[in-house]
Amino acid sequence: MANKKFYAIAAGRRPGIYTSWTEAEAQVKGFPQARFKGFATKEEAEGWMQGAKDGRPARTARTAGRSTARTAPAPPDIEREDAVQIYTDGGALNNPGPGGYGVVQIYAGERKELTGGYRLTTNNRMELMGCIMALRQLEYTDRPIALHSDSSYVVNGISKGWAKNWRKNGWIKSDRKPALNRDLWSELLDLIENLDIVFKWVKGHAGNPFNERCDALAVASARSAGLPADTGYEKSQCS
Repeated sequence: MANKKFYAIAAGRRPGIYTSWTEAEAQVKGFPQARFKGFATKEEAEGWMQGAKDGRPARTARTAGRSTARTAPAPPDIEREDAVQIYTDGGALNNPGPGGYGVVQIYAGERKELTGGYRLTTNNRMELMGCIMALRQLEYTDRPIALHSDSSYVVNGISKGWAKNWRKNGWIKSDRKPALNRDLWSELLDLIENLDIVFKWVKGHAGNPFNERCDALAVASARSAGLPADTGYEKSQCS
């Protein structure tokens, strides 16, 4: 799928169409009630801008005749203007080892960051913890949510229903082996139960500014002193 290359800003510091997300972000970051969207072509961006000016949904030649318009995911992946965009990442030094998670949330032109870490944990647990902490502190539970993670383990676990099946089967996988991290999977399933949420995989270390920021937050937390215990992991190692 092609990356979005045109960013249409209907409400921001300087409305217009931009070809660089760095330039576009400067127009909407911190701007109250910013309205912006990314497109693959300039024609689509212009059509959306005209629709925004007219106060109606834009329909281009590419999207006419379809009930909904979907554009290719890329930073920022804004498929619905009213959606909360959440990016998460996590990891552990030497895996297992000291670990951390990072979260970037974007909604209505506002950006919020979360981070934290543990003295001994794993990559997968920190990937899960990033999602959990983002949803624990989610303010806009009545909005659609797009959660972006570079962890196939997390995205497939939710999107493909693996985690639900594990819980249904007493946390036993299809290969008859115990599912790891059942404490975190259980909480994540509870958190998303009543949300309009989609989990999306994003390629890590590929220039996505939000993913890169999450990674930097996670690494910084993992290297912090005086980290607390990940009791769920440490207890499992003693049993």
